[in-house]
Amino acid sequence: MNPLHFQLLPHMRRSPTLPESILWRMLRANRFHGRHFRRQHRIGPFIVDFCCIKERLIIEIDGEKHAYSITEDRERTAFLSEKGFRVVRFWNEEVLREMDRVLMMIKWMLPPRPAAPQ
Repeated sequence: MNPLHFQLLPHMRRSPTLPESILWRMLRANRFHGRHFRRQHRIGPFIVDFCCIKERLIIEIDGEKHAYSITEDRERTAFLSEKGFRVVRFWNEEVLREMDRVLMMIKWMLPPRPAAPQ
């Protein structure tokens, strides 16, 4: 991993893209079905957009540059899968225009919560 990536981490946290900001408002502070998500979280040599460690779920928001980095994205996903994570990817436009569907897909990826004891 290029050491420059870790120097960029504080910048990435301070300057998220618009789709990342919008989705983070829905995921932060255990707002999304009581799940704890982290933003710009390091896993091995990679920094993922959002991660729910307990549920082993990674959410990536891809911009147009990802249309040209298909091989790199596959290798990244393979590495994360080997570490036991499920990776779901959304395009920026999906987050901006279809937020309800994006949230439904994320919820679908999470295991059901056990019922509260009576």
